[in-house]
Amino acid sequence: MADISIGFNQPFSRQIDFFRKKLNVPTARWDDIRKTAHDRAFVVAGAQKADLLSDLHRTLIDHMKEGKSIDDFRRSFRDIVERHGWHGWTGEGTPKGEAWRTRVIYETNLRTSYAAGRYAQLTDPGLRAAAPYWQYIHSGHERFRPQHKAWGEAALTLRHDHPFWQTHYPPNGWGCGCTVTAVVAPDKDSATSPPEGWDVIDPKTGEPPGIDKGWSYAPGAHTDTALRQMVQDKLITYPPAIQRALIQDIKRQINTDDRIEDYVEAVIADTSRTDDLWLGFVERPERLVDAAKQDMTGYLILVPPNTARHIKKTHEHDGKTQRMAQPEDLRRLANGLETGTIRPTSQRGPDGQERFLAIWMEDGEMFRATFEVRPGRKNRSVALISLVVKRRKGEQLAANAPEGPRLIRPRRTSSYCSRS
Repeated sequence: MADISIGFNQPFSRQIDFFRKKLNVPTARWDDIRKTAHDRAFVVAGAQKADLLSDLHRTLIDHMKEGKSIDDFRRSFRDIVERHGWHGWTGEGTPKGEAWRTRVIYETNLRTSYAAGRYAQLTDPGLRAAAPYWQYIHSGHERFRPQHKAWGEAALTLRHDHPFWQTHYPPNGWGCGCTVTAVVAPDKDSATSPPEGWDVIDPKTGEPPGIDKGWSYAPGAHTDTALRQMVQDKLITYPPAIQRALIQDIKRQINTDDRIEDYVEAVIADTSRTDDLWLGFVERPERLVDAAKQDMTGYLILVPPNTARHIKKTHEHDGKTQRMAQPEDLRRLANGLETGTIRPTSQRGPDGQERFLAIWMEDGEMFRATFEVRPGRKNRSVALISLVVKRRKGEQLAANAPEGPRLIRPRRTSSYCSRS
């Protein structure tokens, strides 16, 4: 059958979009982040400084867009390493070592991002309906893996949803240049089932035969996995320094797409919206343990739409000692959780969820926020229930701030409030 897929010898938009959306994740070893996590994370083993990673990431994006060569990347790599004072990286110190390391970085990111872009094309509903079979294409390299060559020579052709592609969609290892193409149906001489033992795990690598360690996944197949889920499933296992860097990178990414004011305006205009506003992660979870009565590592900070909608509702306030909470005040919540006084309450959510208070001073005002703990399996979060802002001098506020249970019931004052 004729191959009806489109070939690309140069980087293309879906490849670049895939690579641009990756988060910068500092790592000490190449296998700190493995398999499907690479669909969301940009890593360079040993690069643990955020600015260093950011420069490497940005440089690779530019080189992809402009079609620059590996020699161009090597010159850029030397400049970045020197500028950031990065030492101790594998390959440093010899021309041969540097050539090897830069090739690994350059080719691995180019090939996996290209494969991810192709995956997006191959899984397009229109193409998938017209050409539901995928054929394994060997790279033709002189230095080859026997299994890869055998799959290519056999013109191995399987439906797009065959389990083989979950682990064997190329590239399947370091330096692998194999690809997949879509076809209408297998040719008469094509192999239509994988070789016997294709899914038996090699105890030395932990992967099926012909797959390098850590490569048994399909690049691009998990780009739609919720970022929250990916982070929460992985975050707890990261060393603390990597947790902090990852959290900061995620916070930067989410704030570039959705302004708080735009979100509030949108959910007020569309009362059917049920999506929460994501403000980031709890950065000092140890401060919340006593009040929340559970480990808060990896918890999100959320504002439910019902809470945000109340920004336009009238609450009793005198305009002198109290004021209406504003959308921009939501930016202060992370600081309140990190620096404020945290107190438990006797309140519970509708399903018995724990609630607690965060009280802090900022710009001469006292903020009192009530949060609800939502310990879901995938989207663990603390959700804002109400926010009260009092206008008084710091000394008076500190002296008059009530203690303990007297703070648990939000009054009908200037606040956001939500019953959901």
